[in-house]
Amino acid sequence: MRTSRRARAGQYAALLAYLVFLAFPFLWLVSTAFKPARELASLHPTWLPQDPTLDNFRQAFDEQPLLRAASNSLVAALGAAVIAVLIATPMAYVMARHRTRLAKAATGWVVVSQAFPFVLVIIPLFLVLKNLRLIDSVGGLVMVYVVWALPFALWMLVGYVRAVPAEMEEAAAVDGAGKVRTLVSITAPLLAPGIVATALFAFISAWNEFFFALVLLKTPEKQTLPVVLTHFLGAEGVADLGPLAAAAFLATIPSLVVFALIQKRITGGMLAGAVKS
Repeated sequence: MRTSRRARAGQYAALLAYLVFLAFPFLWLVSTAFKPARELASLHPTWLPQDPTLDNFRQAFDEQPLLRAASNSLVAALGAAVIAVLIATPMAYVMARHRTRLAKAATGWVVVSQAFPFVLVIIPLFLVLKNLRLIDSVGGLVMVYVVWALPFALWMLVGYVRAVPAEMEEAAAVDGAGKVRTLVSITAPLLAPGIVATALFAFISAWNEFFFALVLLKTPEKQTLPVVLTHFLGAEGVADLGPLAAAAFLATIPSLVVFALIQKRITGGMLAGAVKS
């Protein structure tokens, strides 16, 4: 009993240390965003701002078009999340229910594709989008985000589909429901937690993505928020630390809000999708 308590205490201590490790950068970012310029230039930085100010936020909005960039990021992230889920759901159903060699090969390719670095695909991707006249277009950026998020979305949804009992679909088939009707009326509601989690992954990935947006978007009016944040860096790499921290803090809020809104639905969907014997 004493060993079990020590092991549990060690687990809680490790979890607490991990949470502190994850939370520290964000808390330091928030603290920096509210510090005045003299505290940011101090050789002895403090954990909390001694004289909190909103000047960094005002300066950030005055220097860069943050609202327009956030609007572009929102359009790209929402578009990528919705389209990726609409494409991945029926594909994941087929891959999970029909375990042929082709489905296994497709699953293997999904896993392998995640190892491809961005630099490896950017040149052929740029040429394809150029031929389609989608360079410097938010629509072209959405297409790239969908293609990039689709493999992992498929991998996630295949696991959720396999967790749905096939007996429920067989019962629907006995009642005369076709494949499409079964997928829409029976399987999709049970997949709600997986669909929401996959959409969240696609949204956050697209919202935070920087490299593709930097290469594909040239017009300042079409640039996304991560790209605009780099404008707070000077020509010699010197950062305007206060406004940069304020803008970066604002950029993290949508991801936190989205996760806070849907986390209850993820848990509730899991319980609602449970099969009672």
